[in-house]
Amino acid sequence: MIPSSNLSPKFAVAIALSFSLTLASSSHSHLLSQPKFPRNLAVKPFFFHPSRHCSPSDAQILAGDLLSLFGSKRDAGRVPDDEARQLRACLRFLVPPSPPSSMGRLKISSKPRGKMEKENEMVWWPPLPVMELARLAVDFGGDPGIIQRALDPTLLPVPDVEGLKKDKCQLTRTPNGYRFANKDLNSYFEFIFELIVERAPSMGINVSLSRYDFFHGHLFLASGSRRLGILFHAREYPAFEKEKFPYNMGFCQTVFVQRRQVLEPDLLQVSGSNVLYDDSMNLRNILWLAPLLSNVTKAWLAPGILVALDAHPGGIINQKLVPEYVDLVRTIYEDDFGEVVVDVNYFNIDGAAPGERIFIC
Repeated sequence: MIPSSNLSPKFAVAIALSFSLTLASSSHSHLLSQPKFPRNLAVKPFFFHPSRHCSPSDAQILAGDLLSLFGSKRDAGRVPDDEARQLRACLRFLVPPSPPSSMGRLKISSKPRGKMEKENEMVWWPPLPVMELARLAVDFGGDPGIIQRALDPTLLPVPDVEGLKKDKCQLTRTPNGYRFANKDLNSYFEFIFELIVERAPSMGINVSLSRYDFFHGHLFLASGSRRLGILFHAREYPAFEKEKFPYNMGFCQTVFVQRRQVLEPDLLQVSGSNVLYDDSMNLRNILWLAPLLSNVTKAWLAPGILVALDAHPGGIINQKLVPEYVDLVRTIYEDDFGEVVVDVNYFNIDGAAPGERIFIC
C-alpha cells in the first residue's frame, strides 16, 4: 500500500470508498444488517458505504428528478426546466431514449428489422420475464423480497476467472452467489452487459468485460415509482500510474513488488490492470431502467432506458451526484436512486451457456 501520509485526506477517503470492494484482504468491519434474502438462502452481510444523510439529500433529490425525465410526460414536466436542460446535457444514450412513434407501446414493427433495431427493442420492451419482474416490484410496493425470491436457492461459488484466486482477489460481496430461477432473466442481464460493451465506443469509451474494468452493476428499486433499475460501474480498477493514478488498490487492481532504493522506496507494477485513468472515467456510471409501470392504472407509461451518466467536472451530475470524496473516480452511488437489493455480476466463463455468466450476490 502507498503510505497514508502520502495522500491528502480527500484522496485517502476516495480510495477507501470509491469502489464496491477496494481491497480483497480488507477487514469486514463495516456491515449492514442481514439482507432480506429468503431464509433458505445463506447470504453473508453486505459491505456498505457510510450513509450521508437520514433525510433525502441533494443527490437523492436530483437522482429522483433524473428518473422523472425517463418517466411519463407528466413526471418529466415536474422537473424544473433549467435542471432538466442541465441533466440532458449529461446524458449519453446507448439506446435511443424512446421508440419511433410508429411503434407505440409494446408494439413491435412488422417491418424487417436489423440487429441494432432488435437490440433497441429489447431495451425498450424487454422479454416477458423482465416485464413481469418489473410489474411485481410495483405491485408489491417495492418489496425487495420480490427480487430475492425470484432467485434459484442453489448456492454457486463465484468462478475463479482471470486469475482471481492466484491474486487473492475477491470481486464480489460474498464468495458465493445465485442466479435467477427463470433462465431468461439471467440471459437478459447478460445481454445488457454485452450490449453496453458493444455500444460504448459510440459515446467515446471502450469498455471491456474484465475484472479490472466492467463486471458488475447494482440492482435497485427506485424511490417512489419502485421502478426496477441497475446502476452499472465500469472502470472499476484503474492501473497504477505514478503520474495519473498513483494509488495501490490492493490485490484486485494489480500485483506489486517493492524495490528499495537509496533515497526512497519505489513500487513496481509486475502485472494487473490495463485500464488507464483518463477522461473515460467520466462515463463509468451506466444506468439501465426497466419500463415504467403505473401504480394506479397498471399501464406501461415509459419504455426501458440504457444511458451513460456523464460525470465530467462542471456538469450537474458531477456537482450533485458525485460526492467530493470520490470525485477522483467519478462514482455515483446506487442508493441515491432507491433501495439497493442485489449486485449483478458478469464473469467471462469459457464455454458458458446463455445466462451462466451472471452471478447475483
